Amino acid sequence: MADRDELPLADYDQVPLSDLRHRIRSLEEPQLQQLFDHETAHGNRIPVLEILHARLKELHQGAEPSGGDPAKAPGVSGTAGGSKVQESTAAQANTPLRHGVAYQTPARGKP
Repeated sequence: MADRDELPLADYDQVPLSDLRHRIRSLEEPQLQQLFDHETAHGNRIPVLEILHARLKELHQGAEPSGGDPAKAPGVSGTAGGSKVQESTAAQANTPLRHGVAYQTPARGKP
């Protein structure tokens, strides 16, 4: 299993799903398979696996990798787990409304 530093996309784990499809188009089949194996072992995110699988299938059917170097793609801002939310800045806990049950919604925001 490849280390994160050895992946074809150095910032793979932070690439937004909306950008992933474009970022992998220049990769060869072995590189895509490496990402697929990494995703399966670590995140196992179904939408990501579907995108990687679809691109692998395209390559099997004769598609060619597009030009470009994924290493020169714009960097991803932010990092995984880099949220600055703290208990003091988090939203107040509340009870969600119950739908379809008359007179059983708790008194929201009332002491």
